[in-house]
Amino acid sequence: MNAKTALGRYGEDLAVRRLAAAGCVILARNWRRRTGEVDIVAVDGDALVICEVKTRRAGPYEGPMAAVTPTKAARLRALAEIWLTEHGGTPPGGVRIDLVGVTLPHRGAARIEHVRGLT
Repeated sequence: MNAKTALGRYGEDLAVRRLAAAGCVILARNWRRRTGEVDIVAVDGDALVICEVKTRRAGPYEGPMAAVTPTKAARLRALAEIWLTEHGGTPPGGVRIDLVGVTLPHRGAARIEHVRGLT
């Protein structure tokens, strides 16, 4: 495993813990289809959550929250449609696309930001 893969996996582990602590039930991690991958699929109450995780080391460049482009958001919406088709349709609470941004500072604990409902 290279350093970039290890960094991403660490960020996803932190995101899973954050989501679970907030009451979400994790259904899948790294769910892949030909058109892309969803980092985390979860249920929050009666809503399905498609969650993208972005992990970055602290530095002068853009943080993880700026990493989801309109193209990436459209891909996540398309992947959510595939999930719904394969798993019985839209739940009563609908579908939400979330972003968890993890920033690893040079020292100290990681900073985790969870944005619910990307547009």
